[in-house]
Amino acid sequence: MPNNRPLHGTTLALLTLALGLGTFMQVLDTSIANVSIPSIAGDLAVSPDQGTWVITSFAVSNAIALPVTGWAAKRFGEVRLFCLSTLLFTLFSWLCGLAPNLPMLVLSRVLQGAVAGPMIPLSQSLLLANYPDEKKGLALALWSMTVILAPIFGPILGGYITDNYNWPWIFYINIPVGIASAFLVWSILRHRETLITRLPIDTVGLILLTIGVGSLQVLLDKGHDLDWFNSPLIITLAISSFIALSFLIVWEIYDRHPVLNLRLFLGRNFTIGVIATTLGYLAYFVSVVIFPLWLQTNMGYTASWAGLAAAPIGILAVIISPFVGRYLHHFDLRLMVTFAFAVFAGVSFWNATFDSQVDFIHLIIPRIIMGAGMATFFIPLVTITLSGLKPEVIADASGLYNFLRILGGSFGTSISINTWSNRAIVHHSRLAEAVGNNPVTSAALSKLHQVGIHGDAAYVFINQELTNQAVMLATNDIFWISGWLFLLLLGFTWLARPPFTSSGKHIAVE
Repeated sequence: MPNNRPLHGTTLALLTLALGLGTFMQVLDTSIANVSIPSIAGDLAVSPDQGTWVITSFAVSNAIALPVTGWAAKRFGEVRLFCLSTLLFTLFSWLCGLAPNLPMLVLSRVLQGAVAGPMIPLSQSLLLANYPDEKKGLALALWSMTVILAPIFGPILGGYITDNYNWPWIFYINIPVGIASAFLVWSILRHRETLITRLPIDTVGLILLTIGVGSLQVLLDKGHDLDWFNSPLIITLAISSFIALSFLIVWEIYDRHPVLNLRLFLGRNFTIGVIATTLGYLAYFVSVVIFPLWLQTNMGYTASWAGLAAAPIGILAVIISPFVGRYLHHFDLRLMVTFAFAVFAGVSFWNATFDSQVDFIHLIIPRIIMGAGMATFFIPLVTITLSGLKPEVIADASGLYNFLRILGGSFGTSISINTWSNRAIVHHSRLAEAVGNNPVTSAALSKLHQVGIHGDAAYVFINQELTNQAVMLATNDIFWISGWLFLLLLGFTWLARPPFTSSGKHIAVE
């Protein structure tokens, strides 16, 4: 923002509130739908597995939009782009609530995710540009709190709205928030626009990226329903994704203005940091999605109670994160990341021991502890990833880092849902074989006969019990797999080389 003095007083407070509202709304939308998936699926007459497309469609389009944020901000101005993105996000939120079927809802979420791409990085950039130098630390702290608090309130708010109103209202609540945020930011900053520069955009790379990643995500989402490679559609998607991503890699290496600067992977710390973050976020997002689904479809929890059970993961993160940021360079960052993965692994293995009788208190204790891992996961890994990079490539690094991190969460959602469903089928088959000619089965049928349940109804009852136990065992399998992945990542970060010096820049992490 050239020749603009920092803001002060009420104006600065209003700008902080407006940008915070936009950030909070966008981050909230990544978690608020998680606990509402069973209600959305039931209302739209689809399976809960298909309902998770509401999550993955948003994440993939959001990831694809991130790398072009820098170009769009320079081409149209940061203030204009933020306000336009916020208003379009609000419009597509309204269309999400109005969607009469799943295809329309998924399309609205794709558009919502695409326009949401610039909101997080620009909210941080605009905030820092208008704060006095001596208060920029305060600006980052306030901005970070909105990013950390949103995932806590998301499941609680989503559950409450779903149970007491209807799932469309998880999208309608964005309307007043989005309008207020865009109006305030435009009112305060419309005369403080950033310099506008006409830069070339990598159109070919963007098209290849969209086709490659989009095809791969649809393949992961639809593969289970279409019996994987027995389906011509899945084969076509696989071929399209492979060809597009292969050409993308070659094109991006040689293009002068790549949408994804793949040369960054020549840096050791960037490569280690991105891989650790992407795989770690993939494994972390598994529990974020599976946990509330399991509680509602198998444990009889309402959306509100599932949200309350999921939300405590952010408590310790809120408390510890400021101290991690303050004392970041007093410790070996690899040790902090190792601690995070150890916590994640321990909690995953703990969750894998649950049975269908587990109570609410024993559900939330591991979630609270997991928050300590969150605080020492994102911040140190961002610093490791950016260490040693030149200032002129920080924007490219930010886009590529967040692109792959969000894709990790999206792919993790699809993979975990497919694995969960397949493992439930396997366990159900094994349990059915075990009870076929079992004295325990005969005793159970006898008891059912005594309470008036006879014939097919008795077998239906027993089959339902088998299904519940199969889903419980499948859920345990998912947490075991996550735990082992976290264990494998424990030593990976130690391949990075210190010193992990700050680049002097900050990147937005949702």
